[in-house]
Amino acid sequence: MKKVINCVKEHNPIINKKLREVSVEEGLSIATELFQILNKRGDGIGLAANQVGIDAQVAVVNVREPLVLINPKIISKENEIPFYEGCLSYPGKGVHTKRYRDIVVSTAQSDSGWYFSGAESPSDGKGSWEKEQGKKQDAELRTLESVCVQHEIDHLNGVVCMDRKVDTTVKVEKKIGRNQLVTIKKGDAVKVLKYKKAQTLLNQGWVVE
Repeated sequence: MKKVINCVKEHNPIINKKLREVSVEEGLSIATELFQILNKRGDGIGLAANQVGIDAQVAVVNVREPLVLINPKIISKENEIPFYEGCLSYPGKGVHTKRYRDIVVSTAQSDSGWYFSGAESPSDGKGSWEKEQGKKQDAELRTLESVCVQHEIDHLNGVVCMDRKVDTTVKVEKKIGRNQLVTIKKGDAVKVLKYKKAQTLLNQGWVVE
């Protein structure tokens, strides 16, 4: 297998390709190399196979513990949250997205699913332990782990975080005073009235220009 340290960048077609499914044996072999690359780079918490030019549904995550995702699928998700993400294939760039705090993921190694949650620690499956240092820190790590798993599964389906960019611009409506003159329109009809007198017409389908 070709040894690659630099990640494939955004303009490479493989980044936007849905990757092929693989056997557990092949997946574990690829995952071993992905972990080696991730450790040598030292600047990421997850890596998908296509980020190093490999066409395979394999990704690794290392937030709280090493995770291997082979042919993974999200089988349930809930509690949408805003998040700010970066990506090794888009160095120096970040984007606001929406992800899910709680997900269940099936993999080739576990059809029943691994549970990732930023809210609680389940009694079994992945994402199950509590840190003695405090629940807040643990919840933050579990949320990060859940988001990272979603990020890497996106990669395996040819989707990048830039595709999930959301508009965070806050729109502020201009406040209109009661005695301020406004122009209102309905069809071809136009009127100029004080806002307090225009309100009745606005309730009848007229609009402020």
